[in-house]
Amino acid sequence: MLRGISPIFSPELLSVIYRMGHGDEIVLADAHFPGDSFNKNIIRADGHGVTELLEGIMPLFTPDQYVDHPLAMMAAVYGDTVDPVIEESYLRAIRITWPEVTEVERVERFAFYERARSAFAVVMTGEVAKYGNLILRKGVTDADWSKKQLGSATVS
Repeated sequence: MLRGISPIFSPELLSVIYRMGHGDEIVLADAHFPGDSFNKNIIRADGHGVTELLEGIMPLFTPDQYVDHPLAMMAAVYGDTVDPVIEESYLRAIRITWPEVTEVERVERFAFYERARSAFAVVMTGEVAKYGNLILRKGVTDADWSKKQLGSATVS
């Protein structure tokens, strides 16, 4: 176990978040999402909800500041509805660390699948909320933040 890192993180999840570059996307998928059908880099986080994972991820992760929507969720299919409480709980967890983050973009189902196909990884969670999938797009870590974390060490 590491200090400052959520104990629900597996070594694989921590490694994936570390290895992602700016512009890379990670899908936090609900338990119903066909992750293995769309991406070869699957991380298991069974038993954990997306909100819980976001609380651990966001202190380690900079949302992409160069796009309009660094957060995306699947839009409801025709005749179906989305529970707004799910999105609100995700935003609440994200805004603990990133209060200025923009609203969530809603993406058509098959377009969402295409983004999952090209994502850096898909994290299969235990989230049971319908339309509970979330895509996070990683940004650039601020150099000033890095220097603060390392004290007087040189950051290049």
